[in-house]
Amino acid sequence: MQRLISMLDGISRTTGTLVRWLALAMLIAQFLIVIARFVFGYSSIAAQESVLYMHATLFMLGAGYTLLQDGHVRVDIFYDKLGQRGKDRIDLFGHLFLLTPAMLMLLYWSWPAVSNSWKILEGPISVGGIKAVFLLKSLIPAFCILVLLQSLSCVLRILLKTETRDG
Repeated sequence: MQRLISMLDGISRTTGTLVRWLALAMLIAQFLIVIARFVFGYSSIAAQESVLYMHATLFMLGAGYTLLQDGHVRVDIFYDKLGQRGKDRIDLFGHLFLLTPAMLMLLYWSWPAVSNSWKILEGPISVGGIKAVFLLKSLIPAFCILVLLQSLSCVLRILLKTETRDG
């Protein structure tokens, strides 16, 4: 089980390591867009959309890594006051009955839109924009799959920890 956990964590870690560079690319692109607009009087819708694409990619593909790092927002009214066993129970409940069903529903309901977008190779959001909305929409199922894989790793880690503690 530990090998599977390591493999799943490795997927999230690798993806997170790759997409984090988009934050720097976004910063540079936005800086160049502002310079081009205000210094040279040049504006490009495609350049502006590139920042949107990078932002979406960073957050959608980085969500699994954020879950690995326990970096998602959590309401800690009771959680902080609990012992490890209580925290594990809440986390297990959250993964199995909240996160997993939500990701599966999102995957199911978004698939027709993503599939149709690929069938027509859906074009730009705005006239003169990037001609790859189908790629942008593909981030939705990728997000769901990456979060589900990391959630599985978290569940297995909790079960392994519980087995070790109780066994």
